[in-house]
Amino acid sequence: MPYVYIVQCADGAFYTGWANDVTRRIAAHNAGRGARYTRTRRPVTLVYQEAAPDRSAALRREAAIKKLDRPAKERLIADGRLRAGSRS
Repeated sequence: MPYVYIVQCADGAFYTGWANDVTRRIAAHNAGRGARYTRTRRPVTLVYQEAAPDRSAALRREAAIKKLDRPAKERLIADGRLRAGSRS
């Protein structure tokens, strides 16, 4: 099952991506094998994830989240924690 996730980088920046195995993907980011954006901003911490029904939906949701401004992403992260407890 694909997931959309947000990580917070060591410098406080957010990075949004998608993966079938979020745990493995976060490990790849922290090992320097993830996205180029996160390579110089390690370590990253998972702050949000949500399931998507399929890869196409995950890619659409990833694109939608990337368009949000920082305050909207912070609200999404906070709302996600309130609904389902810590997602990290």
